Amino acid sequence: MGSLRLTLCAGLLGAVFLTPAAHAADGGGVAVTPSSPAPGTDVSLRVSGCASSRTGTAVSAAFVAEVRLAGADGTLVGETRVRTELKAGSYDVKISCGDVSRSGALTVVEAPGLSSEAPTQPAPYASPVAPVPAGGGGTAQHLASAAGPGTAHAVTGLVLAGVAAGAVVLRRSRRSRGSD
Repeated sequence: MGSLRLTLCAGLLGAVFLTPAAHAADGGGVAVTPSSPAPGTDVSLRVSGCASSRTGTAVSAAFVAEVRLAGADGTLVGETRVRTELKAGSYDVKISCGDVSRSGALTVVEAPGLSSEAPTQPAPYASPVAPVPAGGGGTAQHLASAAGPGTAHAVTGLVLAGVAAGAVVLRRSRRSRGSD
């Protein structure tokens, strides 16, 4: 049991230490999250190896705008959005931080649910559109469309008022007999 646990821990530590090296070798110290975004997706960039600078920029035809990178300890981060009208494919990303220039690639994938022949239009929102019948607003809308009291309501009200009046008269008459 002890050797199995030791083997698993050693394997996990090896994977943790080798993972950042794989990202640096693949993209020249440039990591994009998510690694394969669809058009219109927000992405985060993480650039390592910029020890001489606290700021930088990243430029790509896939981004809606130039990305401003900022950070410390040689790692710069920034966020942007992938253009919505892009076709699936690989796009170059050029990073400059101080006197260091790096380049990487961003692979844009097809948006889920869209084929290559379908137009890339966003799906309609699934959320409700105003007015939302919630709380008092729904009650007011219901009451505005409801009809007022009719004959049946008037007769019921008169019968209940008569019963209440009869109960009051009976109670007073019993009190007056008991006190004489």
